[in-house]
Amino acid sequence: MNTNPLILFFTFGLISPFVSATSATDRLEGQPSAQEQVIIDSVESSSSKKSQPNSQQLPSYDPEFVAVPFAFSTESLSTAFGAAGVLKHAGQIQSSILGIGVYSTNGSWISYLRFNDYKAPGIDQWLFSAETYQARYKEGVYYVPGQTDIYGETEKVVALGDESYTKLHAKYILPIGRGSQGAVRSLGRARGDISWNPLQSGVTSVKFSPFIQSRELEGYDYLPEEAKGLALELDWDNRDNGKNSTQGGQTNFKLTRDFGSGSRNSWTTWEFEQSAFVSLDSSDWFGQQIMAFNVYLADTPTWTSDSNGDFHRPPSFAGVSLGGFERLRGYTSKRFTGRSAVLYSAEYRVQPKWQPLQEWPVFNLYDIPWWQWVAFAEAGQVSDEFSASALHEDLKWSAGIGARFEVESIVVRAELAFSEESNQFWIMVNQPF
Repeated sequence: MNTNPLILFFTFGLISPFVSATSATDRLEGQPSAQEQVIIDSVESSSSKKSQPNSQQLPSYDPEFVAVPFAFSTESLSTAFGAAGVLKHAGQIQSSILGIGVYSTNGSWISYLRFNDYKAPGIDQWLFSAETYQARYKEGVYYVPGQTDIYGETEKVVALGDESYTKLHAKYILPIGRGSQGAVRSLGRARGDISWNPLQSGVTSVKFSPFIQSRELEGYDYLPEEAKGLALELDWDNRDNGKNSTQGGQTNFKLTRDFGSGSRNSWTTWEFEQSAFVSLDSSDWFGQQIMAFNVYLADTPTWTSDSNGDFHRPPSFAGVSLGGFERLRGYTSKRFTGRSAVLYSAEYRVQPKWQPLQEWPVFNLYDIPWWQWVAFAEAGQVSDEFSASALHEDLKWSAGIGARFEVESIVVRAELAFSEESNQFWIMVNQPF
């Protein structure tokens, strides 16, 4: 899709009063980690400042509210205005509430609300979150299956689009590794050496996420418009620092199932992702040099027809895809969709010793402890066949450069990515992996 409210809040609000972007994004899922990072320092500092009779009891914090107005411009929204507000320590020290509203001059609008990381009384290993997103794009840019050009490539269309989703998240933190002290304390940074034994290192979790998602495009009534189901996610986060990893890695497996109904077919997808980080020696110029690697593999095992000739494929907006601010960044969001996908990514991240940002206008209004320069390259493919040969035939590539900043405990990244088809400028929160 076209725009992500989280982009607007953390970049257009914090970095400049007005920014014109060549393109934007469509995905809000995956952003809770940005909110988790906001409270990590608070959890750790509170533990060191105050002594509690019960090691699982954390001191209370007064709520902190921040609101930011913003304005920006994109291809699909024209000029847009909005506001965002974050309530930190929203009832619990680790919890937050994020709300965003946007209205554009072409009549488009966006709304987003998230309640993040709540702990039920007496249940130390669970965290609960909920989010909802509603949007109307008067001139939305989409790649619709079945709409192809003379070369057989999926063609871009501009249409009125209504989109929404609502998700609930229940995350169980296994009581091993850094999860042995409870779910809240697992949000802190790693202390000590990283090992490759999940019993001793990292945070292992299981997340259950029931969801409902829809997309309606004017003039394309024949397309599936709704997906409902459950996502099950197994994760081992063995990074030393989620905001700026220097060692370790993360392993994630996600299984998504729509059980179907009388009006839609059932379908299943799975996704696997593995990252690794290697620290290089510092130099006279750079205090930190990191090589970051990531492999992504996904498939739709129900893609082929059953004995009745029925297909069990997800709508393109809910299925496997490449393109966007996380994967194959040189292409627009969800540029390629299909049964399966593979993507290889590598980044060279350096942290300069020269850090003048706290002396610059606007930047000096915020706490910016570090910035990072990045060069990256990616290669991947989407195929309607799950096989090594099909997934590695005619790989699509993307490469680019970027700058990343920690702004008030939030990682903000700005990237310029190139591909054989187009160039994309992304502004987003969080590291891509």
